[in-house]
Amino acid sequence: MGIPHFLVIPYPVLGHVNPLMQLSEALTKHGCKITFLNTEFSHKRANNAGAELDNLKESGIKFVTLPDGLEPEDDRSDHEKVFLSIQSNMPSLLPKLIEDINALDAENSITCIVATMNMCWALEVGHKLGIEGAFLWTASATSLAACYCIPRLIDDGIIDSEGVATKKQEFQLSLNMPMMDPADLPWGGLGKVFFPQIVKEMKILELGEWWLCNTTCDLEPGALAISPRFLPIGPLMESDTNKNSFWEEDITCLDWLDQQPPQSVVYVSFGSLAIVEPNQFKELALGLDLLNMPFLWVVRSDNNNKVNSAYPDEFHGSKGKIVNWVPQRKILNHPAIACFISHCGWNSTIEGVCSGIPFLCWPFFSDQFVNRSYICDVWKVGLKLDKDGNGLILKGEIRKKVDQLLGNEDIKARSLKLKELTVNNSVNGDQSSKNLEKFINWAK
Repeated sequence: MGIPHFLVIPYPVLGHVNPLMQLSEALTKHGCKITFLNTEFSHKRANNAGAELDNLKESGIKFVTLPDGLEPEDDRSDHEKVFLSIQSNMPSLLPKLIEDINALDAENSITCIVATMNMCWALEVGHKLGIEGAFLWTASATSLAACYCIPRLIDDGIIDSEGVATKKQEFQLSLNMPMMDPADLPWGGLGKVFFPQIVKEMKILELGEWWLCNTTCDLEPGALAISPRFLPIGPLMESDTNKNSFWEEDITCLDWLDQQPPQSVVYVSFGSLAIVEPNQFKELALGLDLLNMPFLWVVRSDNNNKVNSAYPDEFHGSKGKIVNWVPQRKILNHPAIACFISHCGWNSTIEGVCSGIPFLCWPFFSDQFVNRSYICDVWKVGLKLDKDGNGLILKGEIRKKVDQLLGNEDIKARSLKLKELTVNNSVNGDQSSKNLEKFINWAK
């Protein structure tokens, strides 16, 4: 019997690629072999951003690629298009790729496929070839629980068969979980294609022996209790560097942070997907100007963010630094950071929690609204930014909430306590490490 050989397949967005890379690094430390499948487009983009992926071979991670079926000039920010193209092109190419990989090292052929959401077709392909399957859920366990409970939510009349909320009242998935607004369910704002897809993927998931979650028992005990199959192995924090970034990281901001007083900088980043509309962008710029403190603001310059380049004429920005992309974990752990204005994507949420930084919550879509309710109502380590009648977060609201957050010693204390709880959890001997070990022993 050879060593466990995992073929890992992330959906090509950073929120899936990064946690799967962290899991891969954890597995290689336990002597496993990893073949990491990127789309050709993503792989090229990461290498162009300076990711140096081929240098990871020494650590036991080898990269392979398949085409996503789109043309190079197609807009990859149209996720419906990317998703449908992958679905119709990649599944038929995967068996041949597996055959080629196995031919190179017959003794250590692929023993298990690990996929993220939207790539579960790979578990079906593996199943037909007699290869075991596992699944890494890259969002919160609460959003997995919501997807898992779709049949019940339909039976209870909370949503209809298309995933649309039927009434406005809040509900609980289980007694020890926070109240949820039906409008905030994880498929909200993702377009009509994704709900039937989630329903389909939850069925395919039955083929996966393991459902791994990047969370801890302390962060989401109620959600994890919904099914014994949900296995917390987080926080996945193997390495500090982001080896798979799609954009070049601006490391000059670390030198700039070194010049700032402790806990004096407001850090603003909305992750790799969210797009801020022009009017909202102007309010945000002016709101940051109103703060009497330095700010570090990430404004992605990829093609889907052209709308963002319109800074208002009256914007000075003299106290701040605006960058295209950053090594976020290093930023959040920098002593100069005071708070994090975040879209509440799960990776950013986990990174903020593990850094002990208070949040100002600005969710856009998907599971970000549920994550906000954990940050503000359950863990109480942040505040929400409220929209006005036109759906805008105004500059005055930004200033008011930053002042409120930074003046709140209880939130700061709770943030540090939650950090201690979560980071200690990833030190050997806790539940997450035991679960990961259980998974590796099964693979062996």
